Amino acid sequence: MKTLNEAFSTLSTRRRYEVWFVRLGLADHSCAWWFRYLLMNPGRSGTSDPAVMPVQVWASWFPVAGPPTTVISSFPVQDLQLSAKGEQPFHFRIGENAIGENFCRGAIIADGHSLSWDLSYSSTFRATLSDKGWIGFSRTPHSDAIFSGHITLDGKRLEGHPLGFGLQGHNCGYRHRSFWTWTHAFFSRPEGPPSTLEALVYDMPFGLFFRRAVLWHKGKQYRFNRLREIRRERQHVQWDFESQSREGLQLTVSVDGAGKSIHRLAYRKTNYSGNFEVLNNSAAKCRVQLQHASGESETLETATGAALEMAG
Repeated sequence: MKTLNEAFSTLSTRRRYEVWFVRLGLADHSCAWWFRYLLMNPGRSGTSDPAVMPVQVWASWFPVAGPPTTVISSFPVQDLQLSAKGEQPFHFRIGENAIGENFCRGAIIADGHSLSWDLSYSSTFRATLSDKGWIGFSRTPHSDAIFSGHITLDGKRLEGHPLGFGLQGHNCGYRHRSFWTWTHAFFSRPEGPPSTLEALVYDMPFGLFFRRAVLWHKGKQYRFNRLREIRRERQHVQWDFESQSREGLQLTVSVDGAGKSIHRLAYRKTNYSGNFEVLNNSAAKCRVQLQHASGESETLETATGAALEMAG
């Protein structure tokens, strides 16, 4: 069976970004982490400029009570071991950094920080939000991921079994969209398995927009293809929307990424014409209200278990 992590790019690809990423919130709700394994334009390698080297590993942390930080290591494409198209299991390995189907690890020393991690994860749900072929896709191989292992930052070791909760994603494209809003929220439920919500909106040609949300709740998937935005505030990183599934489930969502955990990141354009800003809060709040066709209503909430990202 094809996995959602399967590599799309080859090392001769001249223009394309492909990224495998992990977002987890610690079980004690003190911090969220984001690890990003990036391959961009590997067929156009040859530069020694770290900002445009084709292989990069990013590590970001989002303290709930403080500002976020990102450190980046860059590598030449010649050192990368990447599984081929169709090859299973998937692997991406460079130096001490690697990501596979159900694990990731890494080590970065940069900007006065020393960081290492070794994580394994499991899940019960996966989803494809968008798949436009060579143009690009957004896949989530692990939507309700439970993480175990350790992270060590500047000599302080965080370890747990489980350590945290979140997702592992996989995105790819010929270029980045000029506009997008994305969120993923993990809801722990004492009375049963966790629920997750993921939603994505981005621009398409001719003034059109892609809009979709996927809810995993009580062992069932609900898809929402028509999202109506109520509020989108880029400055404060807040997003409210509503929709209804084919089953008649009414969805109302409020994601609040305001506060000290807002991160402003510079992403490089795939044509190397410059950078653009992406806002991310991986320790955001989320409230979901569900109204079933039967009349039953439910509320899902998390104070730090959501990620909200905006560009454009």
